[in-house]
Amino acid sequence: MKKPLLYLLILLVTVFSTSCSQSSKETFEIGDKTFLLNGKPFVVKAAEIHYPRIPKEYWEHRIKMCKALGMNTICLYVFWNFHEPEEGKYDFTGQKDIAAFCRLAQENGMYVIVRPGPYVCAEWEMGGLPWWLLKKKDIRLREADPYFIERVNIFEQEVARQVGGLTIQNGGPIIMVQVENEVGLLGTERDYCRQAEEAFTGNVPDKLMDAAVKSGKIRARETGWPEKADWTVVFGEDAGEIFSAWFFASALERIASVGKKEYPLPCYANVWLKQFPWYAGSYPSGGPVEDMLWVWKAAAPSLFTIAPDIYVPYVSEIMEKYTRPDNPLVIPEVRKDAVTASYALYAYLNCHALCYAPFGIEDLWQKEPDVIPKEVTEALNIDPLSFDMTGTKETLGEVYRLLGEIKSLYLRYRGTTHLKCFLKNAEGEQGCYLKFKSYDMEIRYLPQQVGMPTAAGAVFELDENNFLIVGMMCNVCVHTKPGDHRKVDFIRKEAGTYSDGQWRCRQRQNGDEKIVTMLYDMPECVKMELFKY
Repeated sequence: MKKPLLYLLILLVTVFSTSCSQSSKETFEIGDKTFLLNGKPFVVKAAEIHYPRIPKEYWEHRIKMCKALGMNTICLYVFWNFHEPEEGKYDFTGQKDIAAFCRLAQENGMYVIVRPGPYVCAEWEMGGLPWWLLKKKDIRLREADPYFIERVNIFEQEVARQVGGLTIQNGGPIIMVQVENEVGLLGTERDYCRQAEEAFTGNVPDKLMDAAVKSGKIRARETGWPEKADWTVVFGEDAGEIFSAWFFASALERIASVGKKEYPLPCYANVWLKQFPWYAGSYPSGGPVEDMLWVWKAAAPSLFTIAPDIYVPYVSEIMEKYTRPDNPLVIPEVRKDAVTASYALYAYLNCHALCYAPFGIEDLWQKEPDVIPKEVTEALNIDPLSFDMTGTKETLGEVYRLLGEIKSLYLRYRGTTHLKCFLKNAEGEQGCYLKFKSYDMEIRYLPQQVGMPTAAGAVFELDENNFLIVGMMCNVCVHTKPGDHRKVDFIRKEAGTYSDGQWRCRQRQNGDEKIVTMLYDMPECVKMELFKY
């Protein structure tokens, strides 16, 4: 049976346990719908930055620019072939000094999420795996190949020596670890080697059987259930993908559980989402796609969440499916075009996201950013517009600024009926209707253009007659409830912001405005007091 990813065991043990201090300078843990940094709610507003793609002289510039956009955390891949270009020859100096990068982030008030791989993707050659691995005849990459595991373990121990003492509990900036990257099998639903065949024709593990019954996937054992309950008998045509999911998730559980015993950093796994053409193997089979979440939750309880990498158009659907009581929303990768700012509003305000990280934004500040080849986006089944960065920097910065200003309000109303959100997913969607106690809000979406965000936002019902609208690219019309034939008007309508939890008016709109609020391509806050007559 394949045992993918077990090679990371040594990494997580050493990374988590190296140089552990008895007296923690800071704490970072999972609370109720939020992270807790030193016991206080903390929302991770992250940026994925690839340090090999940035000259070292510009590292601090990029970090400072991310902070200026309102971000507080850097997501950091570790690129194996960048640090071991020749077998046994390691380089963590100069441009390759990841510890220096982490310390530089901390000096600028930023935290770090480490994504050690060893496979990282990132449109990087071989996903970061060194070319010299292929010199060994018949090597099996990302499998239980003895030579591959040996070399991974050696390299990851080198990584541990660089960053092991930089966890938050040791006074460093590292707050979280991603275990592997978008695991699963492409091209087939499961492994067909001899060991896999033996396992597939054997009995389904009792733990998985119990989970399947609990989740409603199968009925409880009854009279007539065959004594030999192999995978095909139990799961039918879905058996191959469930089989892969169970063993991938079990491998990651062994990694995460051992690491957490040594040191309690939150660990998560990310997922390459199911998408057209929708069959296992067209996306990584066995990965934690929506249909396989029940398997992963049963097999890998040490992962505090399964985190979707979002490059698909049906964004609100994905966010909502990965927001569960047992799975807080973390988005470690999301497209970096202008609409990502709209998605951020919905992620944080509607789905209580703990983390949101636009991917590979180090080139936001380039005058002529690199263009991802069309054949690459087609091979990965990614919308090419995901990498059109026109307008991203400005809009995303405004969204993060606004989210910071309304943080106290959001924490007060999240999870209640007094906060309702909206997001335009497709061009054909014209709007939505949000119902409150005394009024209804008609949201009309404005047409989306290339390089512009899409309609997104939220309405806070502060009390029966007072509302706060946060959003962009829409018109908001207020109506009385059905059966109430009175008209609606404003007593007061103001554009402004919050500061230290207090409303600060920037512009009063008490003239001849109709009962319509216009929000354009930059996010705004509009507060209104209504009356009926």
